[in-house]
Amino acid sequence: MEEVKVLIIGSGPAGYTAAIYASRANLQPVLYEGIEPGGQLTTTTEIENFPGYPEGVDGNRMMADLRRQAERFGAQIRTGAVTQADLSSRPFHVIVDGTHELRAESLIIATGASAKYLGLPSETKFRGQGVSACATCDGFFYRKKDVAVIGGGDTACEEATYLASLCRKVYMVVRKPQLRASKAMQERVFRTPNIEVLFEHNTAEVLGDDSGVTGLLLRRSDGSESRIDVAGMFLAIGHHPNTELFADQLELDREGYIKVQPGTSKTSVEGVFAAGDVKDPHYRQAITAAASGCIAALDCERFLLR
Repeated sequence: MEEVKVLIIGSGPAGYTAAIYASRANLQPVLYEGIEPGGQLTTTTEIENFPGYPEGVDGNRMMADLRRQAERFGAQIRTGAVTQADLSSRPFHVIVDGTHELRAESLIIATGASAKYLGLPSETKFRGQGVSACATCDGFFYRKKDVAVIGGGDTACEEATYLASLCRKVYMVVRKPQLRASKAMQERVFRTPNIEVLFEHNTAEVLGDDSGVTGLLLRRSDGSESRIDVAGMFLAIGHHPNTELFADQLELDREGYIKVQPGTSKTSVEGVFAAGDVKDPHYRQAITAAASGCIAALDCERFLLR
């Protein structure tokens, strides 16, 4: 069985940054990238709000840069996904891809969070062909076209106003009779002339052909149905943290995010640290994820020195 001093589960800004700091501290970290190497930013075309890139940067390039930086200082970055983890005693027992066993003195969890979908078969069919969960990632492809945003919270309003600057028309499909976003975000939506809010509507079906999405079949609360013609559908109904492996072993909040001690990355199990979106239900930004990866590595270093 392989012995590891610091095991990092998950990549992206949090995981790679943790690997950079841990390797510079000579902790010989081993990082498993998971099923989505580089995390959600690898699905983003252009990142314009990360410090140090005044002209913006491609998401894949940025993650590749972080990965190379971690490897430069000696981090072992491996393909594979952790399929089992026993945190009941140290060293922790971890299994990768169902076969490879490790014992880790410490653990940094950076498994991120995933966008929620409606669960429609037609939605799955057209994912990547008109169905998206990231307006800033994919909005460019729908310039001067009609699109729909599903959701009524702050995120949905932000996505809708962003898309309104690119698209001809934006429908907001809201299942409730009102928006649940903040007052400021609601006013922003209602002031934008090319956004139309469809209250008390649910998406019954995603319509399309070989070219991708062509429309949505909507169902009102009274059971009546209607169709809107759109080229894209953007989901903005929240995220769920990728914490299934740790659900019965770590303290989680009501939404499933890992709880950490305020101002630290320390979880309810000594020697286990959390970084990035897996413990952040509020911000979910690349820069905050990277910062929390740094914090996790520093906390881990101090724990091991003790």
